[in-house]
Parts: sequence; structure tokens; C-alpha cells
Amino acid sequence: MTLTSPQPALDRSTRLGPVLDHARFGSAPAVVAGDEVLTHADLAQRVADRAATWGQSRRLVLVEGADDLDSLVAYLAALQHGHVALVVPDDRPAQRDATVATYDPDIVCTSGARDDVRRTASAHDLHPDLALLLSTSGTTGSPKLVRLSRDNVASNAAAIADYLGLTSTDRAVTTLPLHYCYGLSVLHSHLAVGASIVLTDLSVVDECFWDLVARTGVTGLAGVPHTFDLLAASGFEDRDLPTLRRVTQAGGRLAPDDVRRWSRFGRSRGWDLVVMYGATEATARMAWLPPDLAEEHPGSIGVAIPGGHLRLDESVDDRPGVGELVYSGPNVMLGYAEEPADLALPRVTTELRTGDLARERDGLFEVVGRRNRWGKVFGLRLDLDAVERGLRADVDRHARVVATGRAVHAFVTSGRGSAAARTLVADRCGIPPHAVRVSVVPQVPHTTSGKPDYAALGDLAAQVEQEESAPDAPARAVRSDVVRVLGRPDATDDDSFVSLGGDSLSYVELATRLADRFPAGLPSGWHVRSIGELERLAVDADARPGTEEAGEPTGDDRPRSRTHLDTSVALRALAIVMIVASHVDLVGLEGGAHLLLALAGFNFARFQLSAPGDAGTRLRHGLAGLAQLVVPAVLWVGAVALALGSYDLTTVLFVREVVNGSEWDDQWQLWFLESLVWLTAAALAATTLPVLHRLERRTPFRFALGVLAVATVARIAEVGLRAGPTERYTTLVVAFFFALGWAGARATTTRQRAVVSALALVLVAGFFGEVHREVIVLGGFLLLLWRPQVRVTPLVGRVAGVLAGASLFIYLTHWQVYPPLEDAGHQWLALAASVAVGIAYGRVVRPLHQAAARAILRQR
Repeated sequence: MTLTSPQPALDRSTRLGPVLDHARFGSAPAVVAGDEVLTHADLAQRVADRAATWGQSRRLVLVEGADDLDSLVAYLAALQHGHVALVVPDDRPAQRDATVATYDPDIVCTSGARDDVRRTASAHDLHPDLALLLSTSGTTGSPKLVRLSRDNVASNAAAIADYLGLTSTDRAVTTLPLHYCYGLSVLHSHLAVGASIVLTDLSVVDECFWDLVARTGVTGLAGVPHTFDLLAASGFEDRDLPTLRRVTQAGGRLAPDDVRRWSRFGRSRGWDLVVMYGATEATARMAWLPPDLAEEHPGSIGVAIPGGHLRLDESVDDRPGVGELVYSGPNVMLGYAEEPADLALPRVTTELRTGDLARERDGLFEVVGRRNRWGKVFGLRLDLDAVERGLRADVDRHARVVATGRAVHAFVTSGRGSAAARTLVADRCGIPPHAVRVSVVPQVPHTTSGKPDYAALGDLAAQVEQEESAPDAPARAVRSDVVRVLGRPDATDDDSFVSLGGDSLSYVELATRLADRFPAGLPSGWHVRSIGELERLAVDADARPGTEEAGEPTGDDRPRSRTHLDTSVALRALAIVMIVASHVDLVGLEGGAHLLLALAGFNFARFQLSAPGDAGTRLRHGLAGLAQLVVPAVLWVGAVALALGSYDLTTVLFVREVVNGSEWDDQWQLWFLESLVWLTAAALAATTLPVLHRLERRTPFRFALGVLAVATVARIAEVGLRAGPTERYTTLVVAFFFALGWAGARATTTRQRAVVSALALVLVAGFFGEVHREVIVLGGFLLLLWRPQVRVTPLVGRVAGVLAGASLFIYLTHWQVYPPLEDAGHQWLALAASVAVGIAYGRVVRPLHQAAARAILRQR
């Protein structure tokens, strides 16, 4: 590629200097990232060091806007040191690659990777005022970007800090991604006044998020309407957050009743609700509603921000007092960019026509509709025309698309393309499938002039959503599944699977049952979501009359050919089959029990360590889970010991390894169970000690790595790198498998999963001295780590669910079932009988171990 004339070296005294002069705040804290706290001076130095690695020439820098320190430093290095930052989502590689192909950035900074400095001088002619490029159309794939200047960013940050009353004592948390203009505005406004920000990618439904908020003294939360749905469902109103001062809302209209409710609640808890209005084209904010007016004017967007001006162009609408909302101010964009040549353009926009129809009452503006074809769902601004064009080209040439605040609605004329339509719209918009409604209509309505009647389609969309809110059958089905599996008729809307004492056994059964309620796959982290939230999501995912989700005929009324199965469930089912098949000499696929140990560690971290509350609560949940393991084991082993004499008291009490020697005999058959009991007990004891409980809550991944390090030292001290034929079944030696699963569950980023993968490879390779065992264990663990769900047929999913749910009972009982059949040469019958007896025993003993668990959970 031929480069344009070189960009000048960066002169810090010119308009290419820092946008946010936060370095002047010196030793005041600026960023909290995990255990690391950077002052404003530290952050400025780290940013300067990053920029220095790029050289002096001004360039176009693409940055993935992840909520982590590396991405933040890369972004500020571009913004503060005169480059042009092009910010893209960190979790959408296809969009990133498309942007790279279109705009050919000079430097590419991807999260967790070394900066790709592609050239030493820019390939582009960059206008001196240009500082920031953001997508204007959410994730619809439009190449159009918003061109923002340094003055845009600085003036909007100052205005936001002004009307919110931000000071250096404020601290925000990243509830919104940094590639989103709202998320960036939180960062800019806080750094501009010497305040600080807590970086996290945790969701507001995660208990660890609230531990972080409390520990770091967060004073402000920001959210889009969907965030408030999650807050309501995650027990936010029961939390004690003494440092919280304000909650801001933007990214779409919050229902007036919700504005009133949250405003009243905030006043009762000492914080203000600030409703705001904005757009990427205005850098972020254009209007705000003073908190004291929220209850009286809950449908209003308020007044223009400091330095801005709002007016109505009433020529575009026939209704008296209604017009298009037009904004002017120093934060209005320079203009759009649709190709690299546009990056050289000067300002072409002096005021922003929002496309919103509004009216003014009592000095406050209220949005009453949309003039154009943009929609906003989950805070994402969507180019509905672009989505519609793709739908008409690939699925149904008669298709039309509209959006409400809750969902994107696609209207098609044939049910055969319904599933494809839903997938395409979800992918193009970057929203969850449950936020897409596909309705089959005989024909798309048109106006008298022959144009698509989007108003009529909007009415149809509203009717679909109204009908959705009436029936509660899907909700009742979710609740009945929870009550039946956990035996907890006292469960409330605010309870979750984890808070009710769910463990790995009940997880398998409940996940299998709930899969039928969520055809597109179980919601991520469903086990820590409240029942109330799952009920609402189930209603969204459930069949609706006239829609693709409906059970009514749509022209494609065939049964689903694939369903989503939790990978841990699939692996448990596969592992127990391999264990029994190996023992009956059908196959030689050993290693399943060691893989189950890793799965046990994974589930311990996922369930016991995720339970909300203090160390005492964690202890009760852990003991309840342990009871569901110990009770059925003691009953079976004790009965066998009394009836057959196969086991002695040491096996019944799980002390065989301590008392007996190293010679293999029948007492060793249950080595896996004994190791699992003691490892679980030890992990529970360690994590309920107050000091370790707090440490694990603060740094869950590092804590897990510490546990893995201790287990690895114990293994090496016992046997070195390779374990002998009997040593590989001893608790201290196999503890690292449990710890490895623990670390895998706590690895929440790509970098962390890569670290755990590398550790797994190092620790497992050579341990058995048998390649096939190591491949089975390592392959299964990596699949668990990188592929949380697998697609299978519904029949396979149900079978896997039954096998996985009965895996403990099959393991317990098969030692007494298969030997006579195997000796008679009936290996396949031995396998089938072992599985059948285990499943039956599980059904019989379930009430007993569930009762024991409930009794423990009731203790205080």
C-alpha cells in the first residue's frame, strides 16, 4: 500500500495534546483492576509508556474496548497522545475483522495480545481535530462511524461531571462496555475530575460483582433499561450499599412506572436516579432529568446538558407541539465516516437531528416517537433498514423489521424461514435470540401509497408483546422444575439454584429439564440467576401464537433437530460410561474417574463458591452438597459391607487410604469416592475460614491458582512427575485434578483460560505414563474450558442427562453388579445392568440425601 504524506510528529502543546488532563491529580486513585490500584500519575505514566512503543507519528489505532486494564491503557494511549482511537467490541471478532478490512488501521490493539504495529507512518490523512471513532449502528455491520473531536470528548466529559456533581471522591464501576459511548462517557467524566473507576467484566447478577462494589466503595452505577431488569431480578433492593450516591440510566427509554419506582427506592436508600438521553453522535449525552423531577415527570428526558441546546423542528410532524428533536452544542460530532478517505474531512455537522419526535412541557422535553428507521434494544442502536435488507436478501423477500424497547420483531410471510430469520436478526443485531420475535403474517401491511406500513407493524409487535405478558405457563414450568429437582417448595422469586443449595447432581437434572424451556440454549450463568429472572427469560423464549417460537403450525413445525447440552453434563455421562465399559472389559478407555475429579473441582467452584452470603452461608451450602455425596455412599457401602462383607469399616468411613496399606484389594475400588469426599471437605474448610473466604471473594482466579500450586507441590513431593499404578489413585497425588477444575471454573477471560489450559497440559502430560489416559483427561478438560455447551439431538441430551445425574450412583453400585455377568461372558449386559441399577438406586435414595441437605441449609 502506498502511504499518504506522513502525519506530523505529535506536539503535546498543540490541539493534538491530552484530551483529559487527569495526570494533574497525581496520587489520587484512578483505576482499580483486580488487586491493582493505579493513581492518576501511575495511569498517565503507563499510558505514556504504551504510546512510546508506537513511535511519534500520528496514526489510526484500533482498540478492542474490553473492561480490562490492558484495553483501557491502549485506548488512553491513543486518545491522550494525539492518535485517533477506533474502538470496537472485544467479543465480536467478525465485526473487528470487518472494521480492519474497511478502515485499515495502522495499529491494532486486541485484548490480551501484543499490539500489532502495522506501519511506522499512517496510511491515512487524519484531520487534526479527529480523536475518536465509534460505531453508530450497534452491531448491524454498517461501516458507518461517528467522527468525534478532542473538544467533543472533553466538553461532554465536563458537562456530565457538572450536572452529576462528580468530584475526586467519586468511584464508578464498569457495568457497561468501554466500546459503548455510554461506558466511555462514564470513564471520561470520572477521570476528568480526578475520580476513579473500577474495571470488571462481571455482571450485576454475579454475587462477586457486589462483593467488589462493596469492597471498593463504588459511588455510582450506570445502566441501560435491561440493566435495571437484571438489578430487580438479582436482589439489588435487598443489598446494603452505603457508599452508593447515584444511579444513572440511558441507552433507551425506561418505562415511566419504573422511573418512579427506582427514584423512590433510591431516595429511601440515599442515592439519586438520574435519567439521561444521548447518542453516539453527541459523544454521549444531550439531556438529563434532575433527580428531584423524576417522580413528577417520569416520561421526560429533561433539559439540555450544560453548554447544549435543544429545540423542536415542528415542520416534520402534523401534531401541534410535536417536532423532531434537534440538538446543538460543543459535543456534536464532526460528521460520519463511511470509508478511510472520510477521516480527513473537517466538521460538516453543526447540529444533530436526532430522528426522535418530541414535545416540550414545563420546560422539559419528552420523546414521543421515532421519525426514522433506527431502533434501540438492550442499549444497542440498531440500523433496522440494514437488518431488513439482509433478511429480505437471505430469508424472505417480503420480510420487514421493526423494534420496540424490548425486542426486534421480524415479520415474514412463510414459516419455513422462521428459524433462519431469528438467527440472522440476532446475529446482525448482536442481541440474544430471546430478544428476537419472528411473526408469520399472510402479507405485510402497506399504506395507501404502497409503502410498508411500519406503524401497523409496530402495532402488531406491541400486540405480540402484550400477549406474551399474559400467560404464565412457561414461568410456572421453570418454578416447578426447580421445586421438583431441589425439593424446595419454599423457593421464592429471588432465590437461585445456588442459593437454594444446588449441587452438581441436581445441576445435571435441572439443566436437562430447563433445556426444554430454552430452545436456543440455557442462559449463561443460569445457576446464579434468580427464579424470577429465569421465569421472565422463559416467557421470552417460549412459543407464542403466530411466532416462530410458537408451538402452532408455521410451515416448519418439525421437532427441533438439535438442543444445547451443558458440556459438564456431556462429560459426566461419557466418563461414567467409559469407567464401567473399561471395568467390564468392553473397551480400554481409562481416565474417566480422573476427569470426573476435575469436573468435581469445576462444579465445587461453580456452585459452593458462588453461593451468596458470608462464610457461614458458604459452609452450610458446602455441607449440604457434601451430604448429597456422603449419605447415598454410606448407605450403599454400609449395606454391602454387612450383606456381602466386600468392604470393611475403613471403606464405609472413607479412611481406607489412612488405615490400609498400599496393596490393591477390594477396599481400593472406591478410591475415587474417598478422594472426592476428602478433597471437597478440605476445599470447603479452607474457603470458609474468614480470612481465606475474603481472599477468595476478592481474587477468585488467583486464589484458585494458589490452590493448584499447593496441590501440585503435594503431588510432586509424593511421586514426582509420574505416578505409579497404585499411587495414581491416592488423594494427595490426584488432588491437582480437583484444583485444576476449580481454576477452570474461575477462569473468566480468554487469557485466564489459556493459562489454565497450559497448566493442564504441563500437569497431565506424563502423569500416567499412558498416552490414552492423558488424552482422555486433557481433551475432556479442555472441551469443558473452551466449549461450555455442545449441540446434540434432544434424545442424546435426555440420555446424557439421565446418565450424568446418576453417575455417582452408577459408580457406587456397579462393583457389585457387573462381575457375575462379566464372568459369564455378557459384557454388554454387564454394562447395561450396571447403568440400570445405578439409576434405580439414585431414584430410591434421592429423598434421603435431599432431606439431609435441606436440614443442613435450615441451620443458622
